[in-house]
Amino acid sequence: MDINPLRTSIELELQKQVSRLDQTHTKSFHEMLTYHMGWTGDGAGPDATGKRIRPLMVLLTTAAAGGDWNNALPAAAAVELVHNFSLVHDDIQDNSPKRRGRDTAWTKWGAPMAINVGDALFVMSNQAIIDLKESYPADVVLQAAEVLHNTCLDLTRGQFMDMSYEERTDLTSDDYWPMVAGKTAALLSACCHLGAILGGAGEAKQDAYKSFGQYLGLAFQVQDDILGIWGNEAVTGKSAASDLVEGKNSLPVLAGLSANKKFAERWRQGPIKAEEVEELAKLLATEGGYETAHNASIQMTDLALLNLREAEPQGDAGDALFDLAEMLLKRNQ
Repeated sequence: MDINPLRTSIELELQKQVSRLDQTHTKSFHEMLTYHMGWTGDGAGPDATGKRIRPLMVLLTTAAAGGDWNNALPAAAAVELVHNFSLVHDDIQDNSPKRRGRDTAWTKWGAPMAINVGDALFVMSNQAIIDLKESYPADVVLQAAEVLHNTCLDLTRGQFMDMSYEERTDLTSDDYWPMVAGKTAALLSACCHLGAILGGAGEAKQDAYKSFGQYLGLAFQVQDDILGIWGNEAVTGKSAASDLVEGKNSLPVLAGLSANKKFAERWRQGPIKAEEVEELAKLLATEGGYETAHNASIQMTDLALLNLREAEPQGDAGDALFDLAEMLLKRNQ
């Protein structure tokens, strides 16, 4: 299945939703949103917009479940607007000056204005999901809105845990999974759940699609953790040193802390310096950090694909959904 028409339609729907601010007194505000979305400003284009994986998953799931993906475009826009609202706020909370090689919104316009940009994207996500009323009955729109709103709360739970864990050295993998379930897996799960609802799937298949997205998100995050320590910088586009230097409580690190050997001893002494990274990454691997994360990635990947098969996605869209899952689950390590 050629997914380019879906990508084009997603961009048009997103631009339509964001155009709510394209008015006389808020044109500069509108430009802040179009900049963050990757459409305008220095470096605008495909590299700045990102891959739009989440809205694609909504549309492909809708079609694979037997529905018309065109009718689900407002939901696809809604999840991408939620994702981008969270990115704007994450950049402020993490003090990140760059995203996808460009200045972040708060770097360009200051944190107070960027918070407002994030807030606007969040409100627009709620307006977008209500636009489903043009193609679906009220009970379906209400069900979709409930999924979206519950997911937004999950995102804040995950972000709360992530930030509250930063100063702690007593964490275990039992603390890790609820955090990444909120930060990463919840929205991917919602994408598949929404698509299943809008495609007319029964409850059992809705659950299978929802679980597929959940495990896909968990597998993706664990792989990201592995790449953040042992990844090929030329492939990932980010320094593999950054996660250790930033003190990120990733799954490999938590496994190393549980082993309570030399890596744990050094980690608890304070921030890691860039020149220590190579040696510590090797040490963490020998003490089980890589193996633990790699095994978890395989387990989550298997569960994701098992649930996708149980959902029985149909047609070219079903094939495309499997292809998209394979792409996300088989990144270079």
